[in-house]
Amino acid sequence: MAQGMIEVERKFVPGPDTEERLQELGGILEHRITFRDIYYDTPELSLMRADHWLRQREGSGWEFKCPGAGGSLGSHTEYVEVTAEPAIVSQLCEVLGTEILGAGGVADVLGPLGLQEVASFVTKRSAWKLVLPGADEEEPALKVDVDTADFGYAVGEVEALVHREAEVPAALEKIHRLSGMLGVPAQEKAPAKLIMYLQRFRPQHYQRLLEVYSSRAKKP
Repeated sequence: MAQGMIEVERKFVPGPDTEERLQELGGILEHRITFRDIYYDTPELSLMRADHWLRQREGSGWEFKCPGAGGSLGSHTEYVEVTAEPAIVSQLCEVLGTEILGAGGVADVLGPLGLQEVASFVTKRSAWKLVLPGADEEEPALKVDVDTADFGYAVGEVEALVHREAEVPAALEKIHRLSGMLGVPAQEKAPAKLIMYLQRFRPQHYQRLLEVYSSRAKKP
């Protein structure tokens, strides 16, 4: 993925016929994979409470998701994904309010920044791509991932990647259109796997996040 791409996504609860419906709509199954994600944060969840998410995916490396201009609105979210390790280290230092550390990789700064593992789970994913009916042949395909985590939670995600903030509304329109074709209720907002993991296995962490999001929702 190009550095600094904006990820616009919507999560949904997959049904027993979701993949069959994707196929009927012309979707192409790119692959089925299994991977482990490990999330890191401070004991106080300084990153997550600021809506920043640091993840190491086994076999794929590090990723730092930072809120886009739109943030989390309604049934969709908008993030900038940073995957180059020097950029991740720089962003981590900025979010945590520390001086810029040396030129090492992300693993080298975990200790100095007080970051520790807060979640680890395995996901089985079916990755699809689909161009909406009637769309221009050169139009980028939407991505649809159907995931099942090893702790029994299943969630789907429709995702579009754009280069500029001005492209987000059009991407969001396509995401909602495809979601409707898949039978997803208009206002449905399914929790991410990490949130469900914390709710089940790290209830104190989950409660901390709830408090932050509740206070944000009350702001005018």
